[in-house]
Amino acid sequence: MGNVDIIRLANECPGTIISVKASDLAEAARHLVNEVRADIERQEVRKAAAHLLTTEQVMQRLNVSAPTLWRWRKAGYLVPVEAGGQLRYKSQDVEEIMEGRRK
Repeated sequence: MGNVDIIRLANECPGTIISVKASDLAEAARHLVNEVRADIERQEVRKAAAHLLTTEQVMQRLNVSAPTLWRWRKAGYLVPVEAGGQLRYKSQDVEEIMEGRRK
């Protein structure tokens, strides 16, 4: 029998009893770990993106103009992050300013 995709076999025939070479089992484990790691990374990226605000959203929430936001960025008071080639602001940083916790 040639190469068998153990993960696919387990999904398609969960009740099947098989003999597996240790090297094949190790390869399947590495594949599974890589899939889980990639899924976790995708979830983290989505979660982080949900907490990032656009410049327009920040100006509206803080009731400030673009030049004020620019001055704050240059002074290090409210520093954006780059996401997808665009500037975004952490919602937590904006909330700190709104609550007066940021000096």
